[in-house]
Amino acid sequence: MKVVIAGGTGFIGQKITSLLKEKGHDIVILTRSKRPNEKNIEYVQWLTDGSKPEEEILSADAFINLAGVSINDGRWTPDHQQQIYDSRMVATDELIRIISALQSKPTIFLNASAIGIYPASETTIYSEASRDVADDFLGKTVHDWEQKAATLQAQGIRTAIMRFGVVLGKDEGALPLMSMPYKLFVGGKVGSGRQWVSWVHVQDVANAAVFLLEHASAQGVFNITAPFPLRMNDFGKTIGNVLHRPHWLPAPAFLMKSALGQKSALVLEGQYVSSEKIVTAGFDFDFPVLADALNDLLK
Repeated sequence: MKVVIAGGTGFIGQKITSLLKEKGHDIVILTRSKRPNEKNIEYVQWLTDGSKPEEEILSADAFINLAGVSINDGRWTPDHQQQIYDSRMVATDELIRIISALQSKPTIFLNASAIGIYPASETTIYSEASRDVADDFLGKTVHDWEQKAATLQAQGIRTAIMRFGVVLGKDEGALPLMSMPYKLFVGGKVGSGRQWVSWVHVQDVANAAVFLLEHASAQGVFNITAPFPLRMNDFGKTIGNVLHRPHWLPAPAFLMKSALGQKSALVLEGQYVSSEKIVTAGFDFDFPVLADALNDLLK
């Protein structure tokens, strides 16, 4: 299979690329900076003056869209929020244009999204059938992103949307920041501690992406979260147990809001998100339990 990836050099993109390469697929990574090609990996410039990636791609079996400014970098100033939003819209528009220009169209378009589309709640269990959309910056961003990506379905291209939970990785993603207080012996309850954390190991994100590519019946929205979410207080206790560190020093909500601004919503609010749809489709998580995931990542 020939797979084109936008955002293939990022945190999640690298894992997906590595897994696809391991399985023998050919990969085209769209990048603003031209790089030397590798075995099974071709780098093609896009979103630069004069670039016409469709003339180098020619044809592809699948497209994966992970492109966009990270929500984890920096404070959510109005300018940064606009960059986060615009980067996703511009990249998706360009991918739609590229696909329209290809003589041989892909059979599958896989688009990233986030569970931030769901409103924060301590009691609701969200599935892909849930229609509520969070009335905030992240909710609007991922809603509009999904709507734009879904236009390819009308063109007869199988489209799957991956709503990622809190992605845990060894050196990137949410875990380094969440585990740092425990490594310094000052870990403890964040905010009320009752907010849900619907997490997922980055390897399971890559596994799920490849699963959706390879299963022709998979389309629509899929929550990519481990089967067993935890409340923030229990999540923190688990980090402490794995690192053999105390869970004792609270981080009050007002302190988090002062330090992070609007971005504090990522840790002070949460949702219980079900991944039953992809499990029912036949996907097995390598790390369904948080302690196992943390032992893999932190040790």
